[in-house]
Amino acid sequence: MRIAILALEGLFDTGLTVLLDAFALANQFSAAQMGGTPHFDVSIVGVRKKVRSAHGLAIPVQAITAGSRPDWVVVPALSTGTPERLVPSLGRPDVRQAKAQLLNWHAEGALIAASCIGTFLVAETGLLDHRQATTTWWLGPLFRQRYPKVLLDESRMLVPSDVGVTAGAAMGHLDLALWLIRRASPKLAALVSRYLLADIRSSQAPYIIPNHLAQADPLIQRFELWARDHLKEGFSLQEAAKALATSARTLQRRCQDVLGKSPLSYFQDLRIEHAQSLLHGSGLGVDAIAAEVGYADGATLRTLLRQRLGRGVRDLRDDLR
Repeated sequence: MRIAILALEGLFDTGLTVLLDAFALANQFSAAQMGGTPHFDVSIVGVRKKVRSAHGLAIPVQAITAGSRPDWVVVPALSTGTPERLVPSLGRPDVRQAKAQLLNWHAEGALIAASCIGTFLVAETGLLDHRQATTTWWLGPLFRQRYPKVLLDESRMLVPSDVGVTAGAAMGHLDLALWLIRRASPKLAALVSRYLLADIRSSQAPYIIPNHLAQADPLIQRFELWARDHLKEGFSLQEAAKALATSARTLQRRCQDVLGKSPLSYFQDLRIEHAQSLLHGSGLGVDAIAAEVGYADGATLRTLLRQRLGRGVRDLRDDLR
C-alpha cells in the first residue's frame, strides 16, 4: 500500500510522528515476526520544498511528481486549534495548492484520509459534501457552520466513506493509522495496537466537553447556563426559550445549526456530564446521582451512560483507581 502523508507548514508534530511510528512498526512486525515483506510504502510529500512543523522542526518532504499517484493520501492536522487561527490558515497559498492537489489525486483514484484539523482541509475541497464525516470534537460547531453540506457526526472517532476516511481529535491520528493497517492485515494491526497499548476507539463522546461547544454561539452559551440550573427538572423547550427571551423555533434551529442536535439532546449531554462528575467525586450511590441530574432511577442513568459513552458506572469509576 503506497501512502503519501501530505505535510504542510505548521503541522501538528504529534500527528505526523504517530502516523510514521505506527506504519514503521507495522512494517517491522510484518518483516520480522510474520515473515512477510513490508506492507506500507510511506512517503512524506509537500507542495513546498521546505516545510517546518509547528515546533519548528524541518520535515524532509519529497516533491509531488506527475504520475506518482499513491493508494492513500493522509492529511495530518495543522497546529491551529482555535477558530481564530484555523480560518485564516485555510486561505494560505500552500493550503490552496494542497487542496488542488487533493482533488487531482482523488480524480486519479487515490483515497484520502484525514484526522483532526486535517479534516477541514479535505472539507474545503468539497469532497466530503453529502457524505458522512467526523472531525475534532471541539471544532464541530465551526465545521458544521462552514461546511453545511457535510453530514457531520463529531461524536464518532472514525467515519469511512467512498472518498476515504476521516478521524477525530489529536490522537485520532493513531486510530487512523491503526484503521489503515487493519485494512491490510487485522493480525498486523493487533500487533501494533498491543505494542503501543492502543486500540481503535469508536467514539469521541467520552471526551467531549459541552461547555466548550456552547461557547461557539451566544444563544447556546446562555442556554447552557440556564440548563445547568435546571438539570433536576423535566426539560421543556417552551420554558427554556421563554427564559432566554427567544422563540422555541429559534432555539431549536440554533442548537441544530451549531451543535448538530436538539436542545433536549444537549440538555441530556449536560446531565450525563454532571453525572460523570458525581460518579468521580461525590461518593453518592447511582440512584442518588440519578436524582441529582433529573432521572427517575439509577437504571435509567446506567442505560444512558452506556448509550452515550459506551461505558458503564463501574468503568467510569475505575478511571480514578
